[in-house]
Amino acid sequence: MTAPLIVLDDLEIDALTELVNIVVSRAAASLRKMVGEQVFLSVPSVEVVSRDSAAALIREREAGSLVAVRQDFDGAFSGRALLIFPEANSLELVNAVTGGELSPEEITEMEREALAETGNVVLNSCLATMANMLRRPLEMSLPEVLRGEGGGLFDLGGQRTPQGVVLFLYINFAIRDRDIRGYIAMLMDLPSLEALKTLIGEFIERVVGSEAHGLQA
Repeated sequence: MTAPLIVLDDLEIDALTELVNIVVSRAAASLRKMVGEQVFLSVPSVEVVSRDSAAALIREREAGSLVAVRQDFDGAFSGRALLIFPEANSLELVNAVTGGELSPEEITEMEREALAETGNVVLNSCLATMANMLRRPLEMSLPEVLRGEGGGLFDLGGQRTPQGVVLFLYINFAIRDRDIRGYIAMLMDLPSLEALKTLIGEFIERVVGSEAHGLQA
């Protein structure tokens, strides 16, 4: 017997999309401070899909190898946050983060450390903002730099989730005047999605209650 699928209704999807908009805008501000350039964001995509479908979304856009910074998070809901780049972009990102003052050899030597620090700043900003807005604390792991194809990046602890379904929050970004583009993704399994659905409901009630109070004032 298959596990029931957790479904977010249109209002919950809208609320989650707005939440993600705020989350990634603040993360982009953190990235902008690091590279000193404008960061352009796409409209967030929020979907409940299989992990294979999540990997396919990346493969459609990026045929080559990928570099990702991964941070796991745990609390009222848990999952994995990823900052993903085409491997060909990674050295250019390191060059931007370090102010363009290093030699190619130095950039190569510092690549892993600089990518981990970039991921730590961006992903921590994402997760801390989400935790604050949902009023639930989250614990975050140290950043880990991974290389490979999309499918390997989207494993959740090496275990198959029920029905292989995850919540996939996806947004892509580009940095002006530099050949740098990437993706921010968050993956959650069904139990975490169920917990998140409850928290989104509470978030909607607070927003609606606040708006109603404003109209009465």
